[in-house]
Amino acid sequence: MKDKARKGGGRNQAKADAISQTGGKEDLGIKQEEDTSFSVKIQGAGLESFELQVHGFWLVQDTVMTLLLRDEVCPRTNLSLALTGTTLDPLTELQSIKGLKPGTVLRLVEDSYTSRSAGLHLARVLELLRAPGPQDALREGRSPSVLETLTQTPDSSLPNGKSLKRSLSNTKTETPIQDGAPPEYLLPGSSERPLMALLPHSSQPEAPCYIKDMSLSCWNPPPGHRKLQGDFLYISVVTLEGRRCDITSCPKGFFLNRSTEEVFDPRPAQSAPLCHCFTDLLCQISSAFKQTFTARKNRPQLPPAEVLPTPYHTLSWLGPPCASRTHKNTFSRLGLDDQSATQAPDWNEELQAARDLPLLSLEERLQRDRAMLQINSAFVRAVSQGAETVVDGYVEPVNGDTEDPAFLWGGLFMNQGTANAMFGGERGRRAAQRLELRGVQAYSDIEGLQGLHTLPTAVVDYRGVRLTAQGLAPGLQSTEPEKETTPASRGLLYGVNAGPQESLQRRRLLEHLAQAAKSLSIQRHTIVSSNNYLVPLFTSVDAQGLIGADNRFYILDVFRTFPTDANFCPETETDSQTATVEEESKESCEEKEDKRSCVKEGWPESYQSDFGLPKGFPHSLCRLRPELVQLFIQHKHCQFTQRVREILEENGGFEECATAGDSRSTDAVRAACKEVGSVSNIIFEMRFNPDIFSPGVSFPPAENMSTNLQERLLREAAVLIITHQIPAFVEHCLQSNEAPMDGTSLKQVLHQRGINLRYLGHVVKAISQSEHKERLRHILRLVIGEIFIRSTRRVFNNFLQGVDVSSVSAAVSHFLCCLLVSHFTSTSVGEETKKKSRRRGRGAGTGASESMPWSMLTGAELWNLVCQDTDETYSLCDSLGSGPNHLVEHYGLQKISLLREFCLKTGLQLRLRDYFFDNQNKAPIGPDDILNIFPVIKHIHMPTADASTAYRAALTFLEKGLLDQAHEHLKNAAYLFGRVCDYLHPEACFCHSMLAKVAYLQGKPAEARSVQLTAVVISERVLGFDHPNTIQQYALLGVYMFAGGETILAQKCLLRARLLMLTVHGEDHPYIATLDCCLGLVLTGDQCGQYLRNALRLNTSFFGPTNLHTALSQHLLAQRKCSKGDYRSAMMHEKEALTAFTSLFGEDNSQTSCSKEFLCTITKEAVKVERSLRQAGADCTEQTVECLTPSSDTVLEQMVLVMGIRRITQSDRLTDYRKKHKELKAAVVKELGLNLGSKQLFALETMNVAETSSDQETGSGKEAEKGGSLSGENASESQGEQKEEETSAESADVVSANGHVVEPAEQNQQADVHAGDSNGASSGADVMEVNGESKLEATGEETDGGNSSTANGEIKSEATGSEKKPEQVNGEINGALDVPFSPKALTSKGTWADIVSKAPVSNGKADKDTSVNGITDGVTANGAAEE
Repeated sequence: MKDKARKGGGRNQAKADAISQTGGKEDLGIKQEEDTSFSVKIQGAGLESFELQVHGFWLVQDTVMTLLLRDEVCPRTNLSLALTGTTLDPLTELQSIKGLKPGTVLRLVEDSYTSRSAGLHLARVLELLRAPGPQDALREGRSPSVLETLTQTPDSSLPNGKSLKRSLSNTKTETPIQDGAPPEYLLPGSSERPLMALLPHSSQPEAPCYIKDMSLSCWNPPPGHRKLQGDFLYISVVTLEGRRCDITSCPKGFFLNRSTEEVFDPRPAQSAPLCHCFTDLLCQISSAFKQTFTARKNRPQLPPAEVLPTPYHTLSWLGPPCASRTHKNTFSRLGLDDQSATQAPDWNEELQAARDLPLLSLEERLQRDRAMLQINSAFVRAVSQGAETVVDGYVEPVNGDTEDPAFLWGGLFMNQGTANAMFGGERGRRAAQRLELRGVQAYSDIEGLQGLHTLPTAVVDYRGVRLTAQGLAPGLQSTEPEKETTPASRGLLYGVNAGPQESLQRRRLLEHLAQAAKSLSIQRHTIVSSNNYLVPLFTSVDAQGLIGADNRFYILDVFRTFPTDANFCPETETDSQTATVEEESKESCEEKEDKRSCVKEGWPESYQSDFGLPKGFPHSLCRLRPELVQLFIQHKHCQFTQRVREILEENGGFEECATAGDSRSTDAVRAACKEVGSVSNIIFEMRFNPDIFSPGVSFPPAENMSTNLQERLLREAAVLIITHQIPAFVEHCLQSNEAPMDGTSLKQVLHQRGINLRYLGHVVKAISQSEHKERLRHILRLVIGEIFIRSTRRVFNNFLQGVDVSSVSAAVSHFLCCLLVSHFTSTSVGEETKKKSRRRGRGAGTGASESMPWSMLTGAELWNLVCQDTDETYSLCDSLGSGPNHLVEHYGLQKISLLREFCLKTGLQLRLRDYFFDNQNKAPIGPDDILNIFPVIKHIHMPTADASTAYRAALTFLEKGLLDQAHEHLKNAAYLFGRVCDYLHPEACFCHSMLAKVAYLQGKPAEARSVQLTAVVISERVLGFDHPNTIQQYALLGVYMFAGGETILAQKCLLRARLLMLTVHGEDHPYIATLDCCLGLVLTGDQCGQYLRNALRLNTSFFGPTNLHTALSQHLLAQRKCSKGDYRSAMMHEKEALTAFTSLFGEDNSQTSCSKEFLCTITKEAVKVERSLRQAGADCTEQTVECLTPSSDTVLEQMVLVMGIRRITQSDRLTDYRKKHKELKAAVVKELGLNLGSKQLFALETMNVAETSSDQETGSGKEAEKGGSLSGENASESQGEQKEEETSAESADVVSANGHVVEPAEQNQQADVHAGDSNGASSGADVMEVNGESKLEATGEETDGGNSSTANGEIKSEATGSEKKPEQVNGEINGALDVPFSPKALTSKGTWADIVSKAPVSNGKADKDTSVNGITDGVTANGAAEE
């Protein structure tokens, strides 16, 4: 597979050569012995010779593209390669060229230009002249990378001001920060939130300036007689010295002509030669340009993740502090930017051609994925430009409809959609646009469905207007020869309006739709059309299937693809769904009564009174999320398997029925299928009718039974959200220290659990009714803030509709002031603005703005509008209070955090400065602070299939504790991500972060540091400089920096993470405690005690006194007190830690033992100090107290534990398991009819364990069915027995906090064996990635280890041995990693108690036993399993 992964090139490989600067293929897991690369020597084209590493499978044109990106060649274009005087064919593979071998000299040949290639060369030069500076990312609204600025220090030990990030000395030991304390706004308890500290504003130098101006000459275009002599263009250049020159572009290159502004003289000037490259000519003309250009070529080459453009625009809500000063000459008068606008691409044809690329080999799949990503990225950029152009009024509608205007621009079809009253007016129109995108994504993601196509689609919000942008559909192909206008003549083959048809194309389309329906769990159903025809459907009622002129099948209007949410469908709308009016009149009263009872089937008792559901919603397009559909299918499958087992047990037992071969098994399956609602009565298969509860849709009487069943299933699915998913989310937030930090991460966590954001009000009620409401205050704060911002955005969209373009900045600033300042009025502000305007000479404009309707808005009116929307959408009347100060005082929300959330959701960009919202008489935000409004785009996410597969395989190996295999797969995944998206992808960031963790756990801190640097840069540029994932990546980078001895950088990274966290959420969050623990360990001043005390306060508040996080904080604070000589306080804190460890792990746990030893050490030192003080007597005024200072290795290990890189785990049901395990052993002995002694019993158990381990390592264990996330106790006894006998490796040596090695007590373990009480635990290990956290969570229950495939609504059990698919929450793997044990040879030294007590295992996964004081985990040296 790796050979195929390496093979390939094309334009993908053009950027791959830059990877060699940061480690090359060795860092990406490509083995040298399998590599086909070799080096050649490049000469010619006026360049100094240099070496180039090439691959045998590259084409010649791939090599040329790679050369063009090198600094030695840039910005040259129009080059070809020659070998021994013969020009090479661009489409020839290098390995097939005779005479080409390592060390061969290839010459660059300068080809002649055409008019188009000359323009492309100038565009390449413009890229150089527009080289982005540090402020350019902010000016363009892109999220910048701040890491380079953060790591730049004036260290004289580094030559040429080289930053520490680029230093090769990864293990260099540094002195602590000389000036000591962190700034005051980063100390615990500070309420200051300075925005100026978030981004660099004056420290970084601007990008170099090459020339003053470059534009088309006034003599352009060339006259006819000069065009016949080869003149393409005349370019006018103004150099830095102030010299104005006219340059001619011709087939041979560029030369300086004799023209001036007054005289046209196209003859070549005598002083300048003819140059093939434009920059060579500029170097001849201007010495300043030559100096700047030479300096650029000599600069160190940056890795691709820092310099390549991101595929999609990542909004920065803060802009440069002085926007006018940062605006630069973009040389747009050269006219090259206008050429692309005149040539509108066919987006649909490009995307479909990329989708139709072959998928047979890995290289072909990589090429396809990269092509689709590049096309979709270009499409999204075009949508952004088109939305601005359309909304700003530069494009006229093509249909003349004021209600639903449609626009054509740049190959895009853009419209708002019709505000249908049936769907809920404006709210329904916006929901339909969002759901259409979700439906297109669902059909695009179906694997193996190549014959059904969707149009490229995106939804864009700009200045309060939502537009749907699509590629132009191809001309429709007629399937009938008649000239009549029929649906078939328009290409319509499928849909309610298609009518009865019969053709080969229609049959093929129906086959594709049936396959898609199976993948999406859609039930085939029949509806009654408007003309009383019965129409069978594989989709929702709105969908249409067409055949285009390109002979491809397209599906459109898929916004009702997913099932209806019954919680927001009032029952009155469902009474007349199953028949026409005429048929209903024939029903008897008894049938109507039965029907009414069926309508209520599926709702629990008192559901309406307890939760107020079902109820209405502002629009009627409430649909279930696809994640919930899959969770509901898993939930029903658990019920199905449990019910089958119960029926079989009632009829003689499971084993007897399974082996008898009679009809009892079949009858049990049929009965279980009927009870759980399977659409089939012989196999478990869940399908959903998307038209159930849809207004205006009626079904024939023959569908009554099926319709009633579907209504029942949808009600049960809706109930699942309220009764299972929301409580599970609340319970998870109680336990995790990496809970959501902002609205974006909250939305991701809820969506991964299948919870729509319209349930935020129910989340608030669930938290308010919880007995742990105080511990969930950070989640309640986030939910209330998200509700407030979403309602405010809807009000803001309506507010902007009545604002003139010239008043947008003033109107937006006025809106923000009314929103964030209590009782804000515009009277005093208007006087101040009028004074400023008079000074600037704009008094008339101010008077005009005061008469605008938007200027009459007050804070009280705005607050009433927001509260009204909140009540309509989330049923929260009084939660927001009377003003913004209520949110601050009652929930602890920060106004700066609310401002950030609002800007990110609306596309606003504010000037970088500090804002203060306490003064009611002064506007905190003025018109000059509104820098821009950027389009906010929702688009289709293109697949990275092979890279994602390799990444998931690595996670599977991590679950088994096989670090070497996981490391290899992560490197391979990183390489594949680089091939597809140049690492600029969120999942590539998670992959690099996990690779860094695995490298560190393997004892490679230098590699972990290097990889984590890339992860930070990717996160800043792709997700955002203040995204929650970026905060976590900075914190992890701080740990790896400290591991390499770079203490200063570690402190900077951790302080940066704390600064971002304070801005995004505030100080009252569990992750602040994690950061403060690390800061208390790495800082050396008096402030470290403040951080540790604050961490203890937060952990105690969020998790209680006996939680593991609190115990860690108690221990670290005790350690800090020891280092200061305060042993009395240290004893107090360590006693609290010991109490917590004892309650968590028990008396015999190694962690508890280490805490006991440390407490004894503290006590001895305290006694020694007290004795020395008494002996010194009253004559001695000062007495030196000996302090216990932990070693750097101990501090590092504690940081690793606190940050979650290595995690302590415990089994909550250890006692229950011991009893069950003893019963299991007795049952085995009884079943075999043996009377075994203890030694024989031990041998028997060892034999069983060895067989189980072997089966699981080879993937040949018994098949087990996955129980899903809702029911963990549905496995069979035989499966449970098998799982309970799994083993894993012995733990490593135990290191205490003071550096002493504590050997495990074998005597205690032997005593456990003789007592007949095995310390193993068969705890079910659920792998969850939550907010960037990957952890093995012990549930203490028997869980099925099988992998249930529910892609098509059919559950198929797959034998996966010990693997279990992780549940991804928030889509991020950035937090803690639990590394389980590797299976070891059972012949190693040890007892049965050693094996069982050290390795509690379930489903082939073991929890490691790691101590707070530095106990290493139980992973073998190389992470490999020994058979």
